[in-house]
Amino acid sequence: MANQSTSNPILCASFNQDASCFVIAIGAFTIVEMLFTSSLLAIVGAGEQPSLSPRRLCLFNTMTGTALRELNFLTSILAVRMNKKRLVVILQEKTYVYDINSLAILDTIDTVPNVKGLCAFSPNLDACFVALPASTTRGSVLLYNAMDLHSHCEIDAHRSPLAAMTLSSNGMYIATASEQGTIIRVHLVSEATKSYSFRRGTYPSTIFSLSFGPSMELPDILVATSSSGSVHAFSLGFALCQRGRRSSIILGSIIPEYVSDALDPAHHDVLHNAAPAGVKSHAVVRRVDRVTDSSTSQIVACRATISMVTYNGYFQEYNLTISNRDEYSWSLEREFNLLTVIPENAI
Repeated sequence: MANQSTSNPILCASFNQDASCFVIAIGAFTIVEMLFTSSLLAIVGAGEQPSLSPRRLCLFNTMTGTALRELNFLTSILAVRMNKKRLVVILQEKTYVYDINSLAILDTIDTVPNVKGLCAFSPNLDACFVALPASTTRGSVLLYNAMDLHSHCEIDAHRSPLAAMTLSSNGMYIATASEQGTIIRVHLVSEATKSYSFRRGTYPSTIFSLSFGPSMELPDILVATSSSGSVHAFSLGFALCQRGRRSSIILGSIIPEYVSDALDPAHHDVLHNAAPAGVKSHAVVRRVDRVTDSSTSQIVACRATISMVTYNGYFQEYNLTISNRDEYSWSLEREFNLLTVIPENAI
């Protein structure tokens, strides 16, 4: 990666809701979102001409190559999120919630100025939360239930404004980072209470992405990418298991009582120089497996597959193994240049 160009031809990169696919936007598009593995894309342009206006959302069918529906707004669209029931459109001071099938508008959420279009959205219909900034001066998060159409709670997560956030696939946990980027916190959504605090580093850094591992319980790991070019991995559920706690956790029922804000440096590892410093990147945990000893059935390691797209045009996939002694091992499994495999007229 050290010899790669520092230009950033990719304007947007996003993974679908189960991290099985990703889409990138180059050229005239600033937002492209995919609905699971379907042929539906949500696309927002980067120009002022009507067909590419940043105020126009196009729902596009990749199988037929045709636009299905369009939605137009008075100000620029900053982010779009989808699941099987809801379409969420984020503007600077409003967030719109739609029924994704009929495109009937269900609710409008007035928000504080959200110039970065920060948001997180759970694909789980049973815990279908939208997370939005609740303050411009502090790292407060508004959690809104997009199925029941009401505010759920507000979490005061950081002293500085938010820079990144993500919800777990089950909608039960939210991870946040502030503009300082030194601390990453994890809260249990149902109780609006803090579960973990991790120190990413001593010096400030911009957090580009956060991603939980897939899980129906407490996710095993959380990964973050930052402007330093590093990928950070934090052990959550696997660490809980190794500390002798119950590995089966009833959703929303407990908070690990041993967790404090002491920022224990354990259960954290860094992969340095995964991307050039300053180049935006987006990483997700696609898969997590627990490795057991065949003779004792004891869990001896956690193995994760981590995929990353860098905005200078590269895809990387790593295997991360965390042993029951909290030893981390990274291996690069594949890497390729996205711009050499994408036709010029691709979205």
